[in-house]
Amino acid sequence: MDIDIKNLHPLEIKLLLNFAEDDITADKVNASLGFEVGQCNQVFSWLSGKNLIVEKSRTLRTIYELTDFGAEYQAKGTPAERILKLVSEKGAMTLPEIAQALSLENKDVGTAFGALSKEGIMAMDGEKKASVKKAELSETMKITRALLDRGGQIPESDLSDAEKKVMGGISKKRGAAASPFKVVEREDVVYGFTEAGIAARAQLKAKGVTGEEIGVLTADMLKKGDWKGKTFRSYNVKTPPTRVLMGRHNPYTVFLDGIKDKLVSLGFEEYDGPLVEAEFWNCDALFMPQFHAARDIHDVYHIKTPTMAKEIEQPYLDRVAEVHKNGWNTGSRGWGYEFDRNFTKRLILRSQGTVLSAKQLHKAKIPGKYFGIARCFRYDKVDATHLSDFYQTEGIVLGENVNMKTLLGLLKMFAVEFAGATEVMYVPGYFPFTEPSVEIHVKHPVLGWIELGGAGIFRPEVTKPMNVDVPVLAWGIGIDRMALMSLELNDLRELFSPDIENVRLRRGK
Repeated sequence: MDIDIKNLHPLEIKLLLNFAEDDITADKVNASLGFEVGQCNQVFSWLSGKNLIVEKSRTLRTIYELTDFGAEYQAKGTPAERILKLVSEKGAMTLPEIAQALSLENKDVGTAFGALSKEGIMAMDGEKKASVKKAELSETMKITRALLDRGGQIPESDLSDAEKKVMGGISKKRGAAASPFKVVEREDVVYGFTEAGIAARAQLKAKGVTGEEIGVLTADMLKKGDWKGKTFRSYNVKTPPTRVLMGRHNPYTVFLDGIKDKLVSLGFEEYDGPLVEAEFWNCDALFMPQFHAARDIHDVYHIKTPTMAKEIEQPYLDRVAEVHKNGWNTGSRGWGYEFDRNFTKRLILRSQGTVLSAKQLHKAKIPGKYFGIARCFRYDKVDATHLSDFYQTEGIVLGENVNMKTLLGLLKMFAVEFAGATEVMYVPGYFPFTEPSVEIHVKHPVLGWIELGGAGIFRPEVTKPMNVDVPVLAWGIGIDRMALMSLELNDLRELFSPDIENVRLRRGK
């Protein structure tokens, strides 16, 4: 069987020549040839495409890998362990006092105390101080400690049923940087040589090809004479020249511009804001408590330098602080804690487009309609429907006569007119800053039902501190997912594909 070995890449040649056995894996290739993971994947793909190797088996394994966050827990103790030890030694303390003493975030202390309270280990007394009822960790917390001590990489097959249950609560696939363990799913693929592959190996040996041949002759090689005595790879002179192609707009950029044009034509005014925001506007002004686990859904990137905003606009800082503490004059009881004015100045990359609405409220005209196209950031596992940075269209409508029916009409417009969906579903939702709240879902022909975004009517705790006393409709819609529908794609990553041919095809639709 004659194989055209001129078309083989040096990586392919090295694998063909250095493996005779019929069980080839990435680990073996790495150990023998020093190929990186990406190189292994490439050479397997190339050889499979040429029918020189064939997949023999594929096994999926789940591994729990200790994160840097988990290593810190391993060394210093979990928040629950540290809180129990501190209060056992020092006596009853308030949650802010505990957070300050242990240098923990308020929300982490709140979450850990909630778990300790649920297990009957700690309780809150009449002075709102946390005290110890029994100085012993629960069984769940003991298992957590044991798992942290094992550290490293723990195969799921090595865990007992009880350990699997606990691990499920302390591990994440997406946003794992803030979780003790990261869930890693690995496929062990075994390849074997085909008859064509065996023939190609024999042909390479017969012609003395080694894979070390020089592919590019450089000026430096000519100058130093390094080319002497070397073997060169042959070139195919029949390779067609590079095409000359006209420049075109990216289809996703065209889609984004189309969204803006349509909203402006409907009378909406556009607002914008910086990528870096203070916690105040990203969360606090939206009535998200500083200590509560509900804030965990917004896994944010923190700014290293500078870490804090210089100031927060007044009187909005004072008003929001009072809303969190006792409800101010909104008719609410608030969250009942002392608002941390340093925490609220922390700088982050905005995690939601709603930050634009929060900053627009005190400047908005009544009645008024506003929208923004916001690039947002959350550390997330990238897949067909999730990206670590993404775009949202965020908007508000203010007026005496707007209501939930108005909002549902707007959401349907986004789903049908902008995304091109034919099947739309409304689902009750929860957001700390709206009540009532709703999510809009559309049916993708391949991915099934996907969430486009959330919406609702801003709570008085959000609007009144900003001098707004009329109903405010608010929404945050994932433009990436609308484009997924409109451009007939099956994966969000295709919106940012480096495959220029794919981009040209999309433009031509």
